Amino acid sequence: MLASLRSAAVTGVDACPVHVEVDVSFGLPLFAMVGLPDASVRESRDRVRSAIRNSGFEFPPHRITVNLAPADVRKAGAAFDVPIALGILAAQGVIGRPVIPDIVVLGELSLDGAIQSTRGVLPVAARAKRDAMRGILLPAGNAPEAAVVAGLRVLPVVTLTDAVAALNDPESPRPLPPSRPALERPAADLEDVRGQWLGRRALEIAAAGGHNLLFVGPPGAGKTMMARRLPGILPALDFEEALEVTAIHSVAGLLPPGSGLVSTRPFRAPHHTASTAALVGGGLHPHPGEISLAHHGVLFLDEMPEFPRYALEALRQPLEEGQVTIARAGRAAHFPARVVLVGAMNPCPCGYAGDAVRACRCTPQQVARYAARVSGPLRDRMDMTVEVPAAAPDTLHDLPPGESSAMVRTRVLAARERQQARYASTGVRTNSELTPGQLAHRCALAPDGVRLLTDAARRLGLTTRGFDRARRVARTIADLAGEDVIRTDHLAESLQFRSIGTT
Repeated sequence: MLASLRSAAVTGVDACPVHVEVDVSFGLPLFAMVGLPDASVRESRDRVRSAIRNSGFEFPPHRITVNLAPADVRKAGAAFDVPIALGILAAQGVIGRPVIPDIVVLGELSLDGAIQSTRGVLPVAARAKRDAMRGILLPAGNAPEAAVVAGLRVLPVVTLTDAVAALNDPESPRPLPPSRPALERPAADLEDVRGQWLGRRALEIAAAGGHNLLFVGPPGAGKTMMARRLPGILPALDFEEALEVTAIHSVAGLLPPGSGLVSTRPFRAPHHTASTAALVGGGLHPHPGEISLAHHGVLFLDEMPEFPRYALEALRQPLEEGQVTIARAGRAAHFPARVVLVGAMNPCPCGYAGDAVRACRCTPQQVARYAARVSGPLRDRMDMTVEVPAAAPDTLHDLPPGESSAMVRTRVLAARERQQARYASTGVRTNSELTPGQLAHRCALAPDGVRLLTDAARRLGLTTRGFDRARRVARTIADLAGEDVIRTDHLAESLQFRSIGTT
């Protein structure tokens, strides 16, 4: 007898519908699986056999053929365990309908018949809604994640027996387990940062306009401390942003069971030994990298020159385009990557070049080689570069606390609201996303501003990209000041953040 169910495979952050066909026919006992399954899917034969028997059902001693269509899409992961097991049971008549075309099924089986949580549920639920599916049957631990998609009936199950009962009576009410926010963490407050007024100002501008930022200073000056306080002054995720962030973390398997939407902006701080695939994504079956896991949040690269050169250079295109495309034979995976990149580095290998107290032991050649580890094209993509001097120990207790994150966040929110109103019809969220064509219209300069920027570009040797990024930062500074027109003082402040490392 032939049974048919619906499932899905995840590529990138998108789901591809998979038609699971199970044929049980007379013949010598054999469990064959076709449809381009990988090793993890083929191993489901042993899990399915044990789970069916340990759940009190009979495993047919016949020829079983499982087809996962379309055959040209590679199937990976253990999420096909449950639909394969249910297909075998449906082919035996245990489930009332041998063909179930309106419910998407996924989940991993334990040998005792328990159904384990899986990854990539949110993209599958969103695709099921677009395909007008009536519901989705999935592990109870993933139910809050799927419930985010409105208008889709969620059937949470704990065991294979529960799954059979749910398909035999899909209209019976099945209570959803309570959800809890994912990745919720207390944000460190900016008032802990004493002094460093220029660095604090740069953080505010970066948060208001979504600009990239590079801190340069000796060890212990507060570079990492300030970077870790940036998420606390960013606006909260709106619903669409939260959906995108949750989908990425779901595909990466970083959502704890029972969690719903990600409620806070991501902050990712990979170690400097991270590989290119870890930073931008990759692998045999493409997975999101750190730049995608930080989507709509902050990617912090501490000790930036210590990262592998190839890994840093791989960030250049995603920073421009806001997404990562990983091409493999026959397919390509796309991951969004709209981040605020914050880097931190020392001025030299020993860290004390220019320090008034400790002497630098580095030669000019060593300093030049160290600075060259962050290439010119990558530095050109940093909207602002800020020198972070070390505070004298005898003045630390005399410095007053800075403004709190709540006070700074109020100004950031006001600037973001001005940007949303200005770009409402363009799809642009922040000034950092403006294209060169939009810059001419949205960031028009007065004649004196044009002269100032042109003269500064000539003196500082700015590239065309640096020229445009200075205008974007100036637009953000004007928004923070509540101004509709970019004045020369806004441009002058923007240009001071481009002067470091260019002369």
